[in-house]
Parts: sequence; structure tokens; C-alpha cells
Amino acid sequence: MNEVKLFWTFSSPFAQRIVWALKLKDIEYETIQEDLANKSSLLLEYNPIHKKVPVLLHNGTAICESLVILEYIDETWNKIARLLPEDPLVRANVRFWAKYNDEQLFPSVFDAFVNQGVKQEKAKSSALANLDVAEKQLVGKKFFSGESIGFLDIAFGWIANYLEIIEETSGMKLLDKERFPLISAWKDNFCDVPIIKESCPNREKLIIKYQRIRAYLTTIAAQND
Repeated sequence: MNEVKLFWTFSSPFAQRIVWALKLKDIEYETIQEDLANKSSLLLEYNPIHKKVPVLLHNGTAICESLVILEYIDETWNKIARLLPEDPLVRANVRFWAKYNDEQLFPSVFDAFVNQGVKQEKAKSSALANLDVAEKQLVGKKFFSGESIGFLDIAFGWIANYLEIIEETSGMKLLDKERFPLISAWKDNFCDVPIIKESCPNREKLIIKYQRIRAYLTTIAAQND
């Protein structure tokens, strides 16, 4: 028995990471689409702490949090397309930058996305500074993980697919090719990988969804001012 189920929604870049990892390793799985505005009882049962996607269900056991799930997938299906490096020091460095993405870079971009005016400009400045740091991690490399896709590329993968949706629906520009030539080149390389290209969410659906998300969150933010 090797039953794999993924609780997922197309609008979540964190859930999309798991799709990429499963497909890169050629793992068969069942997708369970979640409506985060009306979460299923199963999602709440399997992830009672954070109550969010992604959740990976492997033979009935739930694994939560996207970076934890990625490591679990890599260690459980370790015969093909290894995502993490073998060297402990390099592996620790990969974990550090993945956490940097989740705890600093993505939150700063999302903060700019949900705000307007002066608050957006302040958040945008922070996001650009964090992208500057990420840009430096690509010096001399094709991918964040080296010459082929690895753990860090999947962690930063939202930049390739979701960042332009955030830009379009918020009216701000972040990924300027002159300022971020390495990230821009990495984005093209990442999206050219057939498995990545074939499994990306529909762009128009993402735009509609993120327009709704921003309208709701900016209203909430304005009420809290």
C-alpha cells in the first residue's frame, strides 16, 4: 500500500510546491481540492493546528507544512530526483534559505500585495530588499540548487508563477529584469522544465482569485487603520 493524497488549492503557492515535488519524483497521488473559505472537516482533522493547506496524507498519516512535507517526500522516495543535497553543511544552508523565503521574502511581498498607498510603498521597499538578497544566491548558478532543480528552487518557485499574478492584481512592479537579471533568468529556466510548465495553475483563474483575495484583505486592512 502506498496511498498518497494531497489537500490542495490552486491559489496557494505553498501547496503548489508539493505538486511539483510529487511530479518530479513521479509519485502517483490523489488531489483533494479545498475551499479555504469553507474548509472541509477532513482538513481540520488532519491539520488542527494551522487549519490550512497543504496537507499530505500518506497511507492515512498526515504530514503538514510545505517545507516539512518536501523533506518527507525527498526522504521517503529517495531513489529518484533527490531534492536535498547529501552534504550536511550544504543541506543546512538550503534549509536556512528556504526559511528565509517563507519567513521574510514571501511575507514582505504579500504585505505589499494587501496594502495600498504609503503602506504599500513601505512594504514594497522591504520586498525589493529581500529580493536583492535572493538575487545574490544565484550568482554563478543556473538554479538556486545549482545546475538542476532542487529543494530551494521548489521553495522559491512561487516567484516564477505567482509573483507576476501578485504584481498584476496589485498594480505594482517588483521583478525588474535590470535589477534582478539572475532571478529573471532563473524564472525562465525553471518554467522551461516540462514538469513545471505542465503543472502550473491556470493564469486567468489565478488572476481572478487574487483580485478577490486582495479586495477582501485591503478592505480588512482599511477597517483596522
